[in-house]
Amino acid sequence: MPKPLTLSIPHSLGREEAKRRLVDGMGEARARLSAVSASVDDSWTDDRLNFRVVALAQTIAGHIDVLEDRVEMEVQLPWALALLADKIKNKVTRQGTLMLEKK
Repeated sequence: MPKPLTLSIPHSLGREEAKRRLVDGMGEARARLSAVSASVDDSWTDDRLNFRVVALAQTIAGHIDVLEDRVEMEVQLPWALALLADKIKNKVTRQGTLMLEKK
């Protein structure tokens, strides 16, 4: 199994506001993913979002931890997508930063 993709996105929002923005953003992301995915499952436990997406016969699973000054994410990519890990990491970092910057 490939090494998990990990990333950290700094913010200055505080834990509660960052979590609120991620909750709102995940709703938008779920709507976009529904066009290409068979299922999108996510659940919050305290300040951790666990998620699983099945798209094009590939399963992506991971979690996002909301901390006071950053958001940390770890994702298990299937082998085929692990080859694109750097591109995926850049895209997710950009999208995450935008989510946390929205007013």
